[in-house]
Amino acid sequence: MSVRPVSAALGAELHGVDLTALDDELFARIHELLLEHLVLFIPGQSGLTPEAHVELGRRFGEVEVHPFLPKLESHPEVTLIESDKGGKADEWHIDVTFSANPPVASILHLVTCPEAGGDTMWSNQYLAYETLSRPFQEMLDGLTAVHVLQAPEVGTLSAEHPVVRVHPETGRRSLYVTRMWTSHIPQLSRNESDAVLQYLFEHSEAPRFHCRYRWEPGAVAIWDNRATQHLAINDYQEYRRGQRVTVLGDNPTGDAPRWEPYERRGDERYYPRRVNARSGY
Repeated sequence: MSVRPVSAALGAELHGVDLTALDDELFARIHELLLEHLVLFIPGQSGLTPEAHVELGRRFGEVEVHPFLPKLESHPEVTLIESDKGGKADEWHIDVTFSANPPVASILHLVTCPEAGGDTMWSNQYLAYETLSRPFQEMLDGLTAVHVLQAPEVGTLSAEHPVVRVHPETGRRSLYVTRMWTSHIPQLSRNESDAVLQYLFEHSEAPRFHCRYRWEPGAVAIWDNRATQHLAINDYQEYRRGQRVTVLGDNPTGDAPRWEPYERRGDERYYPRRVNARSGY
């Protein structure tokens, strides 16, 4: 196996790997590289069957059967991501942060992709945290954020997580807010929360933290959902189909909040919950 970094920030492409023939030693090496590079790209995997895809996911942990997204009828653990059925996630996000236990990792197999366009980008949230000033880091280490989803299929789902989470395997700190789902920081006033989150969204999405991958049919991406954000670039019209297996999550942890939730003063107008941050920006 050879390893080629994709950018200085994160990402590596692996060659000489057959994901249908993994032994324990090779999987351990892939797991080690994932913790180091945060997202791995493995081209030339057209022979990856749904069975092998699911088994690969199970090596990382329990796999998800998504409650409402379309799935392979024969393998409900495999979610279908199709461009003509809403499968264009063209906004920076961390997967499913509105859950109490967001996914650990995702494994996406691109079956069909356009000749040009349709790249995906990832952003390193370790670096996003580590490049902040120490006073700002110290403030964020004592805050939480509320993440919200509203969808007809499930109603309203929400969860509260540390603004800065500590990775359970590496011990490194990363930003853990996302433009798509994060509603507010409950320890701050509405205006303070909006200002801090807007800055963190823009900072966490900065190009210096990115890698960008040009897909080919059969390529696989595995990413650590605990320390990355990603965005699928919507610059194409042709049909694009991916098949994704998601590894169920852990409990995001960080420093305990150092302040009580904000309490409005007098007759102050205060609306703490905004459904999905993107609606306000």
